[in-house]
Amino acid sequence: MTDALGWFAATILLLTIGRQVYTQLRTKTRVGISRWLFTGQIVASVSFVGYSWLLGNWVFVVTNTAMLAVAILGQMIYLSNKGIEGVSAPGISEAEAGKL
Repeated sequence: MTDALGWFAATILLLTIGRQVYTQLRTKTRVGISRWLFTGQIVASVSFVGYSWLLGNWVFVVTNTAMLAVAILGQMIYLSNKGIEGVSAPGISEAEAGKL
């Protein structure tokens, strides 16, 4: 039962962060995204993977490895959107992009 709760929480967390990365990819904007968001997430995820490994907690090893992959993808998208900062995708205002 304890592991089931952990897997449920991991799923919700990954879906939430994944949605943010997807929105950033779709809108091609950096509006509302701190330049430190994915950098901090990468450092934290690497640290948590090591910590979880040492504890032998596979729920957190898998979750934090997946979060690391999402953070790296998010950082790559963020950097690729660098040249179009402040500009939203066609037909989407900056205010609308912030609501996605």
